[in-house]
Amino acid sequence: MPETFLPARRVLLMGSLALATMLAAGCASPPRIDQAADGPSFDRGGRFALLVEHRGGKQDAVQGGFAWRDTAGGQRLDLANPLGNTLARIDVQPGRALLTRSDGSTEAAADPDALVEQVLGSPIPVGGLRDWLRGRLAPGPSEHVEKDADGRLSRFAQNGWRVELSRYDELGPRLLRLRRTEPARDISLRLVIDP
Repeated sequence: MPETFLPARRVLLMGSLALATMLAAGCASPPRIDQAADGPSFDRGGRFALLVEHRGGKQDAVQGGFAWRDTAGGQRLDLANPLGNTLARIDVQPGRALLTRSDGSTEAAADPDALVEQVLGSPIPVGGLRDWLRGRLAPGPSEHVEKDADGRLSRFAQNGWRVELSRYDELGPRLLRLRRTEPARDISLRLVIDP
C-alpha cells in the first residue's frame, strides 16, 4: 500500500494505537473499562483527534473517544466513534498485541509498534504513549526536554514525535499533543483526558 493513502478505518486504528489539531466538542468517550484488574490499574479516558496531512494536500482526519487501562499484566484500549459506539479494542500483554474490531475480526503482532506497522503498512512508533499518559519520558533517548513551573514535563522530542503535555491532574497530563513529520506526511494527534 502506498504511504500517501490511508483509508479512514486505518487512520482510526492509528489513532487508537498511538491514540488532530482540532477536537470536536461533542465526542463521546467509550465507557470506562470495568474488567477486574490484577492489582492496581492506571485508567484514563477521553477524546482523541487525529489529522494526517499528506504531501500534495490530501488530508485524513478522524476523531472519537477512548478508554485506557494499564495494569501490571498489560494494557487495554477501547476506541469509540463520536457517538460512543466501540469500534475496536487493543489488548497488549508481554509478547503480544491484539486488535479486535467491532465486527470480530482480529490482527495480532508481537508488540504495539509491530501491530501498527502491520495494520498501516508503515512503521510509526507508539510504545511511548504508555509513559507519556503518565507525564514521564519513555525509556530511550529524548531531546529538547522542558518542564513547567511545577517541574512536570511540558515538552520534549522522543521516538520521532514532538510531544506537549499540559493541564496536569494527580495522574498525569489531561492534554497531550503529539506531532510527527515524515517524508510523505505530517501526523498530529491530540488527546484530551476527561475528568
